[in-house]
Amino acid sequence: MIAVALRNLRHRPGGFVATFLSSFLGAALIMAFASLLDTASGVPATGGNESLVTTALVGGGWCLVIVAFAVTSTLSLAVRRRSEQIALLRRAGATWPQIGRMVVGEAAAVALLASAAAVPVGWLLGRVLVSLLKDTGQVASDVSPSFAVIALGMGFGVTLLGSLAAGIATARRVRAASTRRERPRLRRAGAVLFLLMGANCSVLTVTIMDGRGIDAMQTAGQAGIWAAIGLALLAPELLRLVTVVLGPLVRASGVAGSLAVTGVHSRTRQLASAVMPVLLFTGVATGTVYMQGIEDRAAEGQVQAAYARDIQTLNYVVVGMITLFVAIMLVNTLVAATAHRRREFAQHRLAGATRGQVLAMVSLEGVLITVTGVLGGLAASMFTILPFGSARADRLWPSASPWAFAVIALSAVALTASATIHTTRRTLRTPATTAVRA
Repeated sequence: MIAVALRNLRHRPGGFVATFLSSFLGAALIMAFASLLDTASGVPATGGNESLVTTALVGGGWCLVIVAFAVTSTLSLAVRRRSEQIALLRRAGATWPQIGRMVVGEAAAVALLASAAAVPVGWLLGRVLVSLLKDTGQVASDVSPSFAVIALGMGFGVTLLGSLAAGIATARRVRAASTRRERPRLRRAGAVLFLLMGANCSVLTVTIMDGRGIDAMQTAGQAGIWAAIGLALLAPELLRLVTVVLGPLVRASGVAGSLAVTGVHSRTRQLASAVMPVLLFTGVATGTVYMQGIEDRAAEGQVQAAYARDIQTLNYVVVGMITLFVAIMLVNTLVAATAHRRREFAQHRLAGATRGQVLAMVSLEGVLITVTGVLGGLAASMFTILPFGSARADRLWPSASPWAFAVIALSAVALTASATIHTTRRTLRTPATTAVRA
């Protein structure tokens, strides 16, 4: 089946674009942060060694968590798009272990190609990070950036291992789905575990870290990210809940609204894959931006720790790079998920729906997806904002402008709308009779 996997990559490269892009971006980010460790190996303590190591470990660690989650999500979506091919292989006599080896082999091959392509980008981003640390005075001006064994080893190794794990998990999920033995309990148990980890970090922030100044960020920042991942795993349940609440309002818009609500109810799991990047984007960005804002106001007029500036730079760099990655993943996932519905759109048109009604249906589905993701992300950010505000400013609800969240939410809306509407319009250009046979 490894040979079949390689032939799939050669003859159907378009089916692996989304997986390749997520692996490529993830490998570039990991290589960039890991290159700081290469640079730090030749820098003395007085030259900023600690700042380089801290930025590499914290930034790279969080990138690793987000990237692993994103690659797993994208790979699952890509494999689901090939359900007919997998069914054909089963009818031809392929066993589930053979199909599993094919999926894992494809994931490993894509990961290696993506890692190789990410080397120049990781090298460039690593130099940008070192330059940023030098500009802010955290690293000596004579330090030269390095991109060597650690960057390449971690970039290739982490991306390959992450893709292999994602491939194994996806193969098991496809088998469970085809045999109608899906086990949402495992996903829900994982969600509860991540939420408990987030809650634990929140409790630590308001208890042990209370009164410890900027150090409270160590647990507060983790709380929001763990919570965002936990809520992202509950995306099907959250999307179903939002659809039940907003369903009557959406149906009131007419035929397109009724089609949208019915479509979400019947394809909740598939559409939930689009909720995950929206939720992660909103949760990570909102939590980190407001946490840094609370710290900036609390530190006014106070003598700050020597590493306070490092942490401030680190927060903005990490949130900037992770947010950019998740934003690209958001567009990537939505485009892949929407393009996969070519036949469904054609069936709607053959049943009498106009192109405008199909486009309106997808737009309203996008509204439900965006509302679910933004509300979920806002809830996840509260795991960071509330405990950190209590520990740092002695206020459970800190005085903060809502404009930052408004900008983040509007960004999520713009990204979701542009990706889904543009892809749907392109899909609808194909004649319905042609698309339904594809």
